[in-house]
Amino acid sequence: MQIYFGSLHKPFFPQGAAVTIGNFDGVHLGHRHIAERLNQEARARGLGSVAVVFEPQPPEFFAGKNQGKMPYRLTPLRDKLLLLGDTDCFDAVWVLRFNQAFAAMTANDFIRRVLIDDLNTRYLLVGDDFRFGAQRGGDFALLRQQTAFTTENTPSVLVADVRASSTGVRQALASGDLVRAAQLLGHDYVLSGHVKHGAKMGRDFGCPTANIHLPPHHYAMSGVFVVDVSSDHFARRRGVASFGFNPTVSQGYLQKLEAHVFDWQGDLYGQRVSVHFLHKLRDEVKFADLAGLKTQIQADMAAARAWQV
Repeated sequence: MQIYFGSLHKPFFPQGAAVTIGNFDGVHLGHRHIAERLNQEARARGLGSVAVVFEPQPPEFFAGKNQGKMPYRLTPLRDKLLLLGDTDCFDAVWVLRFNQAFAAMTANDFIRRVLIDDLNTRYLLVGDDFRFGAQRGGDFALLRQQTAFTTENTPSVLVADVRASSTGVRQALASGDLVRAAQLLGHDYVLSGHVKHGAKMGRDFGCPTANIHLPPHHYAMSGVFVVDVSSDHFARRRGVASFGFNPTVSQGYLQKLEAHVFDWQGDLYGQRVSVHFLHKLRDEVKFADLAGLKTQIQADMAAARAWQV
């Protein structure tokens, strides 16, 4: 799978492309169904298969710098691209920067400039609720009127009678229901990032942690979790992680991910690690002092070691 960034670097297939467009936030089972069907249609028609995604995601762009209105994000761009690659359904992913010019582009201009001129689209597959263009003026009916390409939509995917959607995953994560989130995703909820130096306070508590750098999105959950951690040095190992605002020792507004890997003594600084969230132990709590925090951390470690599926 080739990845292209920006309007100057675009995938182009002379024979034409089978295209899908979306946020693909979380790359849940509904997204995977779209990917598989697009791949089937592309192969049957002799076309290249392309996913178009935007960064930032349009709802994030329209929220601006208003943290109170910033929507929850499931997957940072790198994790999203890895998950899209894991489907083995795309020849290319085109990442377009969503900015004011894109927000102002009319639906008809988007069809002509992006779908026809840039991508040489011959087949387009979108979700059943797809809207596009300035003021969300374009819809499935408008796309079906085009003669340059064939447009089809795909119905919702149901998991235990519930629609697989990014909203559903966010709701499951916000409520701490990681089992439900995994059912809708079709995989564990995972975040990854490079390990950076931190305050090293965990060492004083008998719980050295890997401080994992994440893009500054507004994530859908917080608390203390049973996790599996994987890296270039080892396959999945059990651990415990804190994800949130660290209210006892921090006053920042950005969420921080810190993971302690059980029975691991190596150096992870600078390494990219993946954290698989398995079970929520508790919400974040602001303790009166560090002694209270230390006592709770020891209890969290014991609970994480004892937890079983």
